[in-house]
Amino acid sequence: MSNSDPSAGPQTPPGKAPSRRGQIALAGLLAALLVVPLVIDNAFVSHIFITICLFAALSTAWNIVGGFAGQMSLGHAMFYGIGAYVGMIMFQMGITPWLSMFVGAALAAVVGMVISYPCFRLKGPFYTLASIAFLEVMRVLALQFTSVTGGATGMMIDLRLGWTWMVFRERWPSLLIVFGMLLVTLAVAGAVRRSRLGFHLVATRERESAARAAGVRTVRVRLIAVAISSALCAMLGTFHAMYLTFIEPAAMFSLVFSIQIAMFALIGGIGTVTGPLLGAVLLVPITEWARASLGSSALGLHGFVYGLVLIGFVLFMPNGIMSVIKRFITPKTPAGDTTDEPVTTETGPITAPAKAYATPSPDRAGIGQDILRVEGLNKNFGGLAVTRDVNFTLREGEVLGMIGPNGAGKTTVFNMISGFLAPDSGTVSMRGPDGQFHQPNNPADFAAIGLGRTFQIVQPFAAMSVEENIMVGAFHRHHDEKNAREAARQTAWKMGLGPLLQTEARGLTIGGLKRLEVARVMAMEPRVLLLDEVMAGINQTDVRRAIDLMLSIRDGGVSIIAIEHVMQAVMSLSDRVIVLASGEVIAQGRPQDVVRDPQVIEAYLGKEFAHAHA
Repeated sequence: MSNSDPSAGPQTPPGKAPSRRGQIALAGLLAALLVVPLVIDNAFVSHIFITICLFAALSTAWNIVGGFAGQMSLGHAMFYGIGAYVGMIMFQMGITPWLSMFVGAALAAVVGMVISYPCFRLKGPFYTLASIAFLEVMRVLALQFTSVTGGATGMMIDLRLGWTWMVFRERWPSLLIVFGMLLVTLAVAGAVRRSRLGFHLVATRERESAARAAGVRTVRVRLIAVAISSALCAMLGTFHAMYLTFIEPAAMFSLVFSIQIAMFALIGGIGTVTGPLLGAVLLVPITEWARASLGSSALGLHGFVYGLVLIGFVLFMPNGIMSVIKRFITPKTPAGDTTDEPVTTETGPITAPAKAYATPSPDRAGIGQDILRVEGLNKNFGGLAVTRDVNFTLREGEVLGMIGPNGAGKTTVFNMISGFLAPDSGTVSMRGPDGQFHQPNNPADFAAIGLGRTFQIVQPFAAMSVEENIMVGAFHRHHDEKNAREAARQTAWKMGLGPLLQTEARGLTIGGLKRLEVARVMAMEPRVLLLDEVMAGINQTDVRRAIDLMLSIRDGGVSIIAIEHVMQAVMSLSDRVIVLASGEVIAQGRPQDVVRDPQVIEAYLGKEFAHAHA
């Protein structure tokens, strides 16, 4: 199995340190943004470079929400406008913009979270639509409250020069300020991308249900991203208001301006730290030169230029400038295989532990007391009863097989006992580390108490590597990136994925993806593991290997409930089996007893199976 092209996906996963060549190139580009205008010492050139830094910083801040979190905001100018107006109003009150920018940032963060919270609890384009709608609301409010904002006539600041007021006759002090703000924004974006928050944001963007199963509180992490992004945009808005010395609602709360902010990230490379910077460096000089050289004879030309460039990138470079650059600066990783050869990553060589692949232990601990209780679960979808009075228990160290025909309600039961679906009646209770039984009501709470699950249709974080996929699970117990990475690597070797650590998940076979999903859950260190058809669609060799893997997990003290159609696995793994048919438990007991039950044979196994095992 070979590695897939790192540029294959539109976004870049968090956690990968840039290569030395990439760091040198970025440092050179940033140095040029500061040194070139200072050397040329031309007012127009300085204005262009100030505009590049401003748009690059705004787009980088937008990218925390639009790229890392995958929430397409087309109204981000509202936060920029809030910062601008707060700065102007407080300037008139005699308060320095160095203070007012933080007030504006706090207000923008609150507004952003209030707008986003209801949208993030829904699926679909609600956040995008809400961002546009509230941008227009802000513009109308700015027009109506003329006593505060100046209305349509706008606001102009009194000419108070100096660093205290962030107003200068020369351009170079403004360049220094906005360049510093760009560095801060890039540093914040980079820190977010490499942190636990960054992994959670990308995981939520890629597969929200899988992220929730890994204990990620998806609404919360998105709100944090919005708060950070909004605050940074507001601070930049305060600076720009001081730089322009005049603001008015149509410019501060402009939909076109919001789209421009997003477009720089799309062209440079959405979801990357430096992509927005590259987009701004490419586009801003072209459009500013066109506006300056053609003047009023070509009003709106910058929009035409943006459109042409965007069409060109969509057709020929859909993943942005960074997708091309990474082909040259990203070191090649070894081809994935199943050998025990060492793997080298950005953080150093990785070698297999003494016991790389898990094998079942002959010294299995005995089955203990109840750890999970399912009592009277009922679920209806409309007039269809999917489950009817489902009752069973799971004990410590036990493997409980769950079988039944398609449509019997097995996955629905899994969804209810992992918090993804609320039962119409009945309870699911799990014994926590404190020895008491608890009744969690959402996936994050179930994960917190020690329950992990896989999915019937495998749900990898496709744009992330094997190592990063497992780290999402490891972050549940290890908040520090270094510790989470180490735990992920150890888990990968135990699951037989060690040589594939740097392979993108999208490049794995179906068997590899299923092992990866189990590894991600095991990195959470669960006490109860729900396996939903992890052996479906894999060959006999992988089935045998999967059985050994499950037995080794069981021997490690993890209790397992496994939905499975592969009877070889059910008979080899299960201490007990329950059979569902038409949403009801029709039999439960030892595997050898259940398969002889006439009701089970008629509903699921068939007479041929019964004859073969007579």
